[in-house]
Amino acid sequence: MFSGGSYDEVARWLWNFLTAHAKRVDPRMEVELEASDARAGKTYGARLRFGHEVSPLVEFDYREVADNRGSLAWCSALADRTREFAWVLRSAQRAQGAADGGAR
Repeated sequence: MFSGGSYDEVARWLWNFLTAHAKRVDPRMEVELEASDARAGKTYGARLRFGHEVSPLVEFDYREVADNRGSLAWCSALADRTREFAWVLRSAQRAQGAADGGAR
C-alpha cells in the first residue's frame, strides 16, 4: 500500500516514522534527516538528537526505503532500531546529568 513514492515523499515518510518511534522513548527526542542535493534521489542520512547527545549517522538507501515502507517486518525492525538508538541517547544524557551532579 505505501510502497514507492517520490524522493521527497519518501523523505517525509521516513522522518515521520523515525520521529514517531523515537518520541515513544521520550517526547523531547528529535530527528535530523539529511536529504541534501548531493543525496537527492539516492540516499538519506538520519540522526537522533536528545539534548546535547547525538546518535551516529545512519544511512538509508532511497530505493530500499521506498520499496519496503509497506512491509510490516521491515518497518518493525526499523522501529525497534530507532527506539534502541533513542534509549541509548536518553541513557547517555541521564548518565551525563548524574555525573554533573544532576545539573541541567
